[in-house]
Amino acid sequence: MRLCLILRRKNLMYICHLIFKMNHKKMKGLKIIVLAKQVPDTRNVGKDAMKADGTVNRAALPAIFNPEDLNALELALRVKDNNPDASITIITMGPGRAAEIIREAMYRGADKGYVVTDRKFAGSDTLATSYALSLAIKKLAPYHLVIAGRQAIDGDTAQVGPQVAEKLGIPQITYAEEITSLKKGEISVKRRLERGVETVASSMPVVITAHSSAPECRSRHAKYTIKYKHARSLSELQDTSEDYLQLQKDRPYLLIEEWSVEDVGADVQQLGLSGSPTKVKKIENVIFTAKESKVLSATDKDIEGLMKELIENHTIG
Repeated sequence: MRLCLILRRKNLMYICHLIFKMNHKKMKGLKIIVLAKQVPDTRNVGKDAMKADGTVNRAALPAIFNPEDLNALELALRVKDNNPDASITIITMGPGRAAEIIREAMYRGADKGYVVTDRKFAGSDTLATSYALSLAIKKLAPYHLVIAGRQAIDGDTAQVGPQVAEKLGIPQITYAEEITSLKKGEISVKRRLERGVETVASSMPVVITAHSSAPECRSRHAKYTIKYKHARSLSELQDTSEDYLQLQKDRPYLLIEEWSVEDVGADVQQLGLSGSPTKVKKIENVIFTAKESKVLSATDKDIEGLMKELIENHTIG
């Protein structure tokens, strides 16, 4: 009886393994593009966080890898885990220092990256940003998957991913939590919605935006960190020594390329402030200060009194 139970367990494990392989058939030459953004850390917002014209004063805030873009990177890395010959390319738009998040992505398993940077991009809203990113993506065609975070913490619009898909003329799947199946020419994705989940299928190429409930990105890989620790963009190389430049020549994979307006073939009128219909009408700094404190017991009377007070001053309700 015990031998039969063991055999049944082995058969069940084998069947599960077959189902996993059927749903994740290896695709040769799979090309994945991940859109990432370096954002100001909104956990440390101060009085100098905004400029007078309504744009973010990025110099006054520490820069980090946009959290949901890390979720997007993990989705891409999991696809690559099942397709070892797949390639992951990171595209970021921003100042020269944005190369930092490309290095961070390469430390975790990405293959290469491009910084879309130019003074003419400054002040771009989601419409102008998606226009520039779509042109950069077209330069890397053909591609199969474009994965991005649902939204950036410095804007919270969730518009760039869908706008990129529209400009590329390809399908889009938003609020992605998991890629459940990947077969030749078709992908299935589980979406996290407000009142539950759903699984949808799409042809490829497709743009996918990752929800914050998607798996957290893995930590840096020691081998990749050692391999790419000297990776630098063209702007960063301007301040390096001759010995370091020689290292870049000997190892071309360490070069993080930069693309300007001319490189992506963009129309200047559709970039920056001139190409951004979104205008900031008003900025208001809200500073919370604690003027007094109350000590409450765990009695129903104290809790009820607090609830009434919060409702009366419109803190809640």
